[in-house]
Amino acid sequence: MVSEPSGRPDRSWPKGTFLARLADADRRSLLGLGRPRVCPPGEVLLAQGDLGDHVVLLIDALVTVTATVENGTGALLGIRIGGDLVGEMAVLDGASRSATVTTCARSMVIRIGKQPFLGYLAEHPAAGLVLNTMLSDRLRWANRRRLDFTGYGVGVCLARVLVDLARLHGRESAEGTDIGVRLSQSELGALIGAKEISVHKALRGLADRGLVKVGHRRVVILDRHSLMAYAELSEVN
Repeated sequence: MVSEPSGRPDRSWPKGTFLARLADADRRSLLGLGRPRVCPPGEVLLAQGDLGDHVVLLIDALVTVTATVENGTGALLGIRIGGDLVGEMAVLDGASRSATVTTCARSMVIRIGKQPFLGYLAEHPAAGLVLNTMLSDRLRWANRRRLDFTGYGVGVCLARVLVDLARLHGRESAEGTDIGVRLSQSELGALIGAKEISVHKALRGLADRGLVKVGHRRVVILDRHSLMAYAELSEVN
């Protein structure tokens, strides 16, 4: 997954990620704030409850964002990929970290200290606007998931998440729209609060309808408009 030239500022970055949204000069300056390092699968990059003394820029990576409440119950809050930034909230507000970020696969990342990152934002105001937009998008994502949990069954919740992932990270292929993030069925289930067996059944139902094609950690949307109709979404959602 990790390749030698991955940290180059002129490479293409996954759609919707922080690095993809930055102007070339702002991206080049940010990448210059640290040296890439390779992490093994299962490494905790950020731990819930720790102080926010740095951010982590994901170069070639797939990580989970999880949180645990006082009774020990855990939840998957999100998935982040190469081009994304994590750990920024605790750096910006000074509070302890609200979630744990863990690598799912061998990953390349850059750790950037709090003061260099805040200095970067002061010197690159356009990057600060991009960061605000990213935070707003994540809040909207979280709000949509909360509403979905209360209003829809597993099939519709799954369809809505697939549409959202494709909007944020999707890429066109000969078959249709690949959602752009390689997730297991258990990880998809965690995103919508459903058991793996329920997700398997829901995916099979979507495939039988000709809406998606499912492979190993891969989902391709074959008919986006019909999937959106099934998910009770309009083009303006």
